Amino acid sequence: MATWKSLFLLLGLFTSGDQYELMRKLMVLQQIEARGVSNQLVLEAMRNVPRHLFVADGYEEYAYSDQALPIGYGQTISQPYIVAYMTELIRPKPSFKVLEIGTGSGYQAAVLAEIVDQVYSIELVDELARQADSLLKKLDYDNVHVKSGDGYAGWAEHAPYDAIVVTAAADSVPPPLLEQLKAGGRMIIPVAKWDDYQYLRLIEKKENRIISRDLIAVRFVPFVH
Repeated sequence: MATWKSLFLLLGLFTSGDQYELMRKLMVLQQIEARGVSNQLVLEAMRNVPRHLFVADGYEEYAYSDQALPIGYGQTISQPYIVAYMTELIRPKPSFKVLEIGTGSGYQAAVLAEIVDQVYSIELVDELARQADSLLKKLDYDNVHVKSGDGYAGWAEHAPYDAIVVTAAADSVPPPLLEQLKAGGRMIIPVAKWDDYQYLRLIEKKENRIISRDLIAVRFVPFVH
């Protein structure tokens, strides 16, 4: 099966200066817009963030393919469509303060940082947290704040949040995250319903009630607490 790199070589579009930019544009067109993601802020963020820098060494040529990829420590970087879909679901605005649970390589945080004011991200694996923090700083995402720790407890110091994005599958929604979500805010979280079946759950926090609904089937690493 041809890789993205070989396809661009065959098409004569692959040059040293714009190879990854072309890949990103095609990724957004074929994988994301084609599946219904239409928020222009999200689409522009997906075109801007250099995903090839967030994958493990040796996987760069697959960075813009329609798949999740390993990043070490039993963790993965999510498929581009899922990142875009989850980001669109929180209805991000430039004024937002967002909590992310599960920094991983930092890719989802970078996509959020292209749109919102502040991103607070927690990663359980200390080495991944340090690597992501270093890369995000190198790329001048100075509105992303990363810490190593247990995401189940959230990050109460900076609450409440306009939105919360969880990138690991939980058995249930952690109560501290609901508490830290602002009234009127949205949370997107993968939930393991039975066996290995997982669904994305969208939660909306109203003044006096919580509304939740399950969306598409997904596959994420487990939420470790």
